[in-house]
Amino acid sequence: MTAAVFFGCTFIAFGPVFSLFLFTIAREPLRVIFLIAGAFFWLVSLLLSSFVWFIAVQMSNKKNASLQKGLLIFGVILSVLLQEIFRFAYYKLLKKANEGLLAISREEVVPISIRQLAYVSGLGFGIMSGAFSVINILADSLGPGIVGIHGESPYYFLVSAFMTLAIILLHMFWGIIFFDACEKRKWWAVAAVVLSHLLVSSVTFVNPQYEGSLIPAYIVLFVMGIWAFITAGGSVRNLKLCVTCSDKDFLLANHRAR
Repeated sequence: MTAAVFFGCTFIAFGPVFSLFLFTIAREPLRVIFLIAGAFFWLVSLLLSSFVWFIAVQMSNKKNASLQKGLLIFGVILSVLLQEIFRFAYYKLLKKANEGLLAISREEVVPISIRQLAYVSGLGFGIMSGAFSVINILADSLGPGIVGIHGESPYYFLVSAFMTLAIILLHMFWGIIFFDACEKRKWWAVAAVVLSHLLVSSVTFVNPQYEGSLIPAYIVLFVMGIWAFITAGGSVRNLKLCVTCSDKDFLLANHRAR
């Protein structure tokens, strides 16, 4: 039973993301490099926020429960802000890198567009974020013991997997919206990304009332998904063409000689 929970939750959390990586990134070396770099930037932001939070906890009164809860809230807010600061820093770095690639490229266009960079870097942020948020939970799901035997919710692992999936996809959508907002200097859109990130992170404080965190997270996911789709140039028409495999330009662009 524990093995079934482990593999089931793993596939829920990372299955869609692995499919995206396999079909849209794995065959392009540049995309793989930028994805790994994005994951590294997220990791550095986590390191800095953890370092600050650790110092704050060590300098505080550990017996004061309300103070420790306040420090936890402070740590979450700091972590979100640092993640978005590093997302902006990565955007600036990618802009410089793209200029360098264009300079050494024999073609007149950049090898990878800013929209592709936004998607790849967002997915890199999300994969690393998801790995750190759920890896210990998945390890515990292998046992020994059974969740809920003492009256706790038996859906802990399942909810954690779905929340991890939401966070990974949200990072991908946030990356697309954030990069486009920086390109067009729509600072209100940047603020919307930061505020929605803070909202999704904050609702987790209502756990173990899981419906209070999972439902708002997926509402934000749905809204951000539509926003990112439109930002990337999507429309109802080309979505229909893609689903029905009627987009001749797409099929020609992805044709491989056999």
